[in-house]
Amino acid sequence: MTVRGVVGGVIIETEAYGATDPASHSFRGPTLRNGAMFGPAGYAYVYLSYGIQVCLNVVGRPGEAVLIRALQPQWGLDHMRARRPAGPLCAGPGRLTQALDVQLSDNGRPFDGTDLALTFDDRSNKDILCGPRIGITRAKDMPWRFGLAGEPGLSRKF
Repeated sequence: MTVRGVVGGVIIETEAYGATDPASHSFRGPTLRNGAMFGPAGYAYVYLSYGIQVCLNVVGRPGEAVLIRALQPQWGLDHMRARRPAGPLCAGPGRLTQALDVQLSDNGRPFDGTDLALTFDDRSNKDILCGPRIGITRAKDMPWRFGLAGEPGLSRKF
């Protein structure tokens, strides 16, 4: 994954949210805030969580998106560290968006390489961990958090 062509890395942790999922922003249907979640696949759904941190999702099907929780930094580490001078760079959705300079204005943008890019890398030799999502109150026991085993940059242990 790269943002604006200068920073990026490998996605190592995600959470899934679906249209029939009570924890999903799309559960009650489209609104002005969640409209991007009902847009085309491969577009960004970006929102402010608790009025504090920006969160980045990739839209799948209408009303379904994947929250990017952690990234293994690969490119543009100097730029990332300038944005996040202390602590983990990309372990957690708020840290990740700060390091990558993801803004609310990125909501609804395609991951087509212009400002945001998403490419695929075969990590099939890694075990995928599965567990409950973090920081939600509804459907909190659903095992829809995924991470690559052995990665030190996960937002929390599984």
